[in-house]
Amino acid sequence: MDAARELFVEEGFENVSMRRIAEKIEYSPTTIYLYFEDKLSLLYAICEETFAKLAKRMEIIRKEADHPVEALKKGCRAYIEFGLKHPNHYKLTFINTPQHPKDPDWKMEDSMGMKAYGHLRSAVEACVEQKIFHSTDVDAVSQMFWAAGHGITSLLITKLHFPFVNKNQLIDMTLDTLIDGLKR
Repeated sequence: MDAARELFVEEGFENVSMRRIAEKIEYSPTTIYLYFEDKLSLLYAICEETFAKLAKRMEIIRKEADHPVEALKKGCRAYIEFGLKHPNHYKLTFINTPQHPKDPDWKMEDSMGMKAYGHLRSAVEACVEQKIFHSTDVDAVSQMFWAAGHGITSLLITKLHFPFVNKNQLIDMTLDTLIDGLKR
């Protein structure tokens, strides 16, 4: 899966064949088909693995946080730092827009991606329930935080030559501004 992830990011999902992946790991293509039905199934497995790591980290943060705003801010920061620490995982999972598997029983709401998003949504929901935020549209606020985190992560990963301010300053300023704008 690591070799496939690397090739998908470097050469593009559409340009990589199962044969090319097999060559990289010095296996026969037949061996890969013992584990994955096709290239899309392999991609789905990579994405699920990535989301599982992120969801686990976000769950720990949510359990350890003393305050809903702390959980939200630390969860958003963890999302961004995860992407920066694992740029190939992030590009493949969040930027290269993988499709869902061919399995007719596949449901987005059961995916690890939705589990990871659920932790973000829970943190926002806690802020709304405790009347810390004036907006009561949990989904809109959750998606706003996700969009902001994704924007920062994507830019820091893909625009390496842009003269960004200090990364931590940028992250904190963005999250603090969003949170302050929502407080009662």
